Amino acid sequence: HLLQTTGLVNEAFVRLIAWDEAKWNNRAHFFGVSSNIMRRVLVDFARKIPKVDEKRIEYVSFDHAINLPGDRRTDLIALDEALSVLASYDRRKAEIVEMRFFGGLTVDETAEVLAVAPITVMREWRKAKAWLLQELCKG
Repeated sequence: HLLQTTGLVNEAFVRLIAWDEAKWNNRAHFFGVSSNIMRRVLVDFARKIPKVDEKRIEYVSFDHAINLPGDRRTDLIALDEALSVLASYDRRKAEIVEMRFFGGLTVDETAEVLAVAPITVMREWRKAKAWLLQELCKG
């Protein structure tokens, strides 16, 4: 079973309100933290799922998975690990992936949060996806 959108939002909300003394600096700070929490929820959920017979798994491309928020079959654990490696090289690219993939933000919303131009987000998004796909294909 995959985690449904309502379950993800509920779990993320519960984790957010658990921070009694959280002080949000601005909208960008809130969205950044929220995207990170959603990433943690999804990865934690993926780690709890028992391994299944790989012959029965339907694989979809990274781009396709992004367009199917209720049916993400991408290996979230491998993606999480690759994203951590990417963050060590280029934090902004990792934040863009986190906000777009895990937070569901649009290019314009991500640009606003990071205070950069939308074209910068699109360029960095393309580069980050290419790097991540290469990294995921190694494993």
